[in-house]
Amino acid sequence: MSELAPGTLYIVSTPIGNLGDLTARATDVLRACDVVLAEDTRRTRILLKHCGATTRVESVREHNEARATPRVLRRLRAGGTAALVSDAGTPLVSDPGARLVAAAIAAGIPVVAVPGPSALLAALVVSGLPAETFTFFGFVPRRGGERARLIETLRTLPHTAVSYESPERVAETLFAWDQAGLGSRPCAVARELTKRFEETRRGTVRELAAYYESHPPRGEIVLVLGGAAAAPLDEAELTSLARRWRSEGVPARDVARRLSEDHGAPRNLAYRLAHAE
Repeated sequence: MSELAPGTLYIVSTPIGNLGDLTARATDVLRACDVVLAEDTRRTRILLKHCGATTRVESVREHNEARATPRVLRRLRAGGTAALVSDAGTPLVSDPGARLVAAAIAAGIPVVAVPGPSALLAALVVSGLPAETFTFFGFVPRRGGERARLIETLRTLPHTAVSYESPERVAETLFAWDQAGLGSRPCAVARELTKRFEETRRGTVRELAAYYESHPPRGEIVLVLGGAAAAPLDEAELTSLARRWRSEGVPARDVARRLSEDHGAPRNLAYRLAHAE
């Protein structure tokens, strides 16, 4: 690869389980940068050994990120290069690093992403649930009040939700969702993605809650929940939408698609309204 750009912070995604998922570009950056900023230096050194990198490793984690940031910025201002990694997946996604990246941007330091593995995206695409629009909630809150607020959000969220959860609390969380009226929603529980015992189990929230009560899961868990069903519009409302979109110049085929896919109109009705004069 070409030499790294001086004074640049690289955000490098690393495998979530299968070391074969480390990209060639990520390998080149980890080998060539001046320092690797790691959440857990021991785990990162294992990865660096795997890809043949002898780069120095420094700790940047939740409890020392504020103290480490000025030191890293000084190095970058002097023309050095640094690669920020988390224990697994893409940094900043439910992992440390946001303070450092924000400070680098504020200081005018180039920040470059080296994309790669992401547990939330891997779970989303194998869930079988719509992926065009989704909201990621990070880890399901442990505290009762915060968990209750999340449930209230999920009640009306019209699209797919993705969250991380501890294996010890999967059944508890699913039962809470069931009791809150989400039991019939489609759901997927993705476990140990990319690893030897990878498993994705799909069903309703109620079905999965019952299963995991008697089959406690192990490993890293991602929950994917289907969105709330939108209340169907009546024909007058559909007609009004179709007229507005046609007046805005939306092609008839796209009007019909919107009415059918986004608002639940029967295909024959959507076609008729889309082509009405």
